[in-house]
Formats: sequence, structure tokens, C-alpha cells
Amino acid sequence: MSPVIPLRSVPAQSGCADLEVRTERGQREVFCGLTGIIWLHRKIQDAFFLVVGSRTCAHLIQSAAGVMIFAEPRFGTAIIDERDLAGLADANEELDRVVSELLARRSDIKLLFLVGSCPSEVIKLDLSRAALRLSKMHTPRTRVLSYSGSGIETTFTQGEDACLAAMVPELPAETTTDAHLMVVGTLADVVEDQLKKLLLAMGIPRVDFFPPRNSTSMPAVGKNTRFLLAQPFLADTARALESRGAQHLQALFPLGIEGTTQWLMAAAQAFGISPQRVDEVTQGPRQRAAQALSRHRALLQDRSVFFFPDSQLEIPLARFLHRELGMQLTEVGTPYLHRQHMADELADLPQGVTLVEGQHVENQLDRCLTLNPDLVVCGLGLANPLEAQGITTKWAIELVFTPIQGYEQAGDLAGLFSRPLDRRMKLVA
Repeated sequence: MSPVIPLRSVPAQSGCADLEVRTERGQREVFCGLTGIIWLHRKIQDAFFLVVGSRTCAHLIQSAAGVMIFAEPRFGTAIIDERDLAGLADANEELDRVVSELLARRSDIKLLFLVGSCPSEVIKLDLSRAALRLSKMHTPRTRVLSYSGSGIETTFTQGEDACLAAMVPELPAETTTDAHLMVVGTLADVVEDQLKKLLLAMGIPRVDFFPPRNSTSMPAVGKNTRFLLAQPFLADTARALESRGAQHLQALFPLGIEGTTQWLMAAAQAFGISPQRVDEVTQGPRQRAAQALSRHRALLQDRSVFFFPDSQLEIPLARFLHRELGMQLTEVGTPYLHRQHMADELADLPQGVTLVEGQHVENQLDRCLTLNPDLVVCGLGLANPLEAQGITTKWAIELVFTPIQGYEQAGDLAGLFSRPLDRRMKLVA
């Protein structure tokens, strides 16, 4: 290997039995979970992500991340090369060597992730056992964990879910009996600061974020932990936290005015805080968000939108576009549908909307071309072919890389959808 807007109470959890969900199985057009490294390595500032994989994995990560000019990135690839394939080297010994060389050169690494990929030579490696071995070798200076970002096991955003789920057993146990809130899911630092300010101003005594900005500041978890999901693709992480005794607070996801308000209201209800207090704290941000959205609504109102499955953000985004910007939903596809986590989101979708879980890309392309929507949200691999057909597209990957949660980002979120339509209009003119 070589290193290389109105305030509403949170509704009771409602099912989605009245919404028909079509399940498709066929060829998919999505990134693998390795791409989650791109935003995770920026968030956990003393962590390093070492992909154990092929040169294709290295090229993917480098292409997705762009060229790091001003700072050495905190990710890399231990490449399976010809010597490994020929059986001339012991893969575990090679991995130990690469890790030792990496840590000798990078004294800032406090948490090292071994990230599995899909080549058969990597699948044969027991990276969880390797992580335990390497942790013993390098503790207390560096802890070593492992998770899979393989395209066989994960899609796009599931890489973050696998990473956070691997971290949950490392979280310290609670030492107090006071209830506290944990916000789960990688957020941009500016969004994290905004949400924390609102939650504390509402009267919640303690707010932790997971993952933390520094691996030495892991939040405690136990039966007094109440947690809100900031991202809709964290099913395994939520299950792992619940196994530690934490309680999940059901809510809309914090996209747009309505989603952010109900997300905050769920926290308020769990801590006995009145809706009036939430109203007082959020009045200014809600007004700013409403003003920001109004500039985009004129362009998006009554326009049709079609979602290809990509990030699991599709259903919350569809709810936001329909309810707050007046867009018409033609089809909403998502890679996986967690009915419990999405219950409130599904309840706010219009009757008759076409919901698709999974993907058969040829069939979905046929439906898309037949419907001829005003805007299509899809992965990079489908965007150019659809643009060649005269269909306006929005790259789904931007919705993950861009800060979109909370009131202050509502206008930016709407702009991600209005700009492609504005560009199309100018080109036609």
C-alpha cells in the first residue's frame, strides 16, 4: 500500500399510509459513501480519514474535494497496488506501516478513521480488527476507528451515517441526571452557532453537537439525552444513540421557516418551554427568512420539480419547495425512506404526489422526459444528458455541500433552485 413562518405546535407523529410509495430496484446513479469524507474532514478538525482502496477511490475523493492549495487535507488513500495483489506483502502489515508513517508525519491527528471501500481485496480485510490493533499501538495519542464507505454497502450521504455510528460507542457516559439536548448531524460551523444561540435563548440549559468540532470534546450520552436529527440520513446513528438510552425527538428537519420552527418547537416541548417563548426568540429570524424567500417565490411559484434519488434530503426539500415556495411536485425519489424519521415530512406533502424509494434509472428517466418538469434535481451523472434534452437541472450534491439549515440560510436554499431557472430564462432570451 502507498499513502497517497407561522409558529405551529409540533404535530403528533402521523403515518404515511395515505401516501403511496413506489419501490424500484434497478440500476442506480449515485455516489458511494466515501464522498461523506469531504464534509466530515472539515468538521472534525483533528481527525484524519484514511481510505483503504484503489486508485479509483483516490481519484474520486480528490475530484470531489477539489485541489487543496493552502492547507494539507486531512484525508488520503492507502492504495492497494500490484505488490499487494500479487500476495508479496501482508496487507495488515502494510496498513500498520502506512498508519505509522502517517502519524509520524502528522502530529495533529487525534482521531484516525480507516474507511473501507468496495474492491474485493479491501473487503477481505477486517478493518474493525485492524482499528482495534492500531488503537492499542497509538493510544493515548491517537484513537483509531473504522467504518465502511463502500459503494456496495453505502450511497452518498450514508458515509456520514456509518462514520457517526462508529463514533457512538466512543461517546462518554453521562455523569449528571440533568436532561440535555444533542443535535446530531454534520452542520457548517456558522449554522451550528446560529442554532445553538437560538436553543440557548429559548431556555434549553445545555446543547451539544455531534459530531463535535474536535474529537477530544465528545458529548456525553445516556438516558437523559434528548436528540434532534439535523440530517435525514442518520438512521444507524439514531439507532446507536437509542441503544445508549438517548431519546429521539421527532420533528421536521430544519429546512426553511416551517421546518426550522417545528424543529426548534420539538426541542422546546421536550424541555417544557412554552410556544410563546419560542415565538419571541425566533420572531426576528423568521421575519428575515420570510423576506429572503419572497425574492425567490416569484420565480418558483407554480413551477414543477422532479427529484431523482441521491442524498435522502429529497423529501424535506420537496416539502419546503411545495409549502413555502409554491412549487408543484411531479415525482420525489429518494434512495431510502425511513418512515418513522420522515413521518412528519410525509404528512406535509400534498396528496397524490408520486413517491419513489430506490431507483431504476432508465425507467425514471423515461418518466422525467414524459413529464418535462421545469426543474430536475439530480446527480452529476444525469445533469448534462438532461440539459442536452432542454431540461433545467440542479446538482443534488450542492445541497449537501452548501449550508442550508436554519432561518438565516432559507434564502440561500431557495436560491439554489431559483438560479438554474433564472439562468435558463436568460439563455433563452
